Formats: sequence, C-alpha cells, structure tokens
Amino acid sequence: MRTTINELNGELVAAFEGRLDTAAAIQTEKDVQPLADCAGKNIVLDCSALEYISSSGLRIFLNVLKNAKAKGSRVFITGMSDDINKVFKITGFMNLFEFR
Repeated sequence: MRTTINELNGELVAAFEGRLDTAAAIQTEKDVQPLADCAGKNIVLDCSALEYISSSGLRIFLNVLKNAKAKGSRVFITGMSDDINKVFKITGFMNLFEFR
C-alpha cells in the first residue's frame, strides 16, 4: 500500500495505490495525517490505483471526512473502480462523500 499527498490547484490530493486492508491501515493512517491540517482546503481522495478497501480503510476515509468538515473543508473521492464503488454502496458510504 502506498499513499502520496500533493497539493494541486489549491486542494490536497491523497492518492492511494494497492490494497488498503487491515495490515496496511496503521501505516496509511499515519500517511494521511497531513490531511488533518487541511485548514479550509478541499481534499481529494484519489482511488484510481486502489485495488481493495477493507473496513479499516473505510474508517480512515471517514476520519478524514469528519476532520475536514470540522475545518470547513469538503472531501471528494475520484477514480473509484467498480469493486470499490460496490463496497461504498453496500456500506452506505455513497451517501457520506462527494464524488468527481
């Protein structure tokens, strides 16, 4: 699992690559920590290269969303595969996030 964060057009873009499963969640949670300092900047969670997401990964996404909303930021998800999309639908996360 690899996570990179860059600033692009005034937004923070976190790109996820690989399998975000329970084993990868601890490191990924550390990797996304800079998003906590969003300071009103919108966040884009780029899932283009995300192969799998477990409940631990969903929890990380939810924590990013909660923190961002508290700071007046919005969170967008982009590049979801059909499999990831199905997980979001089944868990009700489609209703929580905005998508591009």
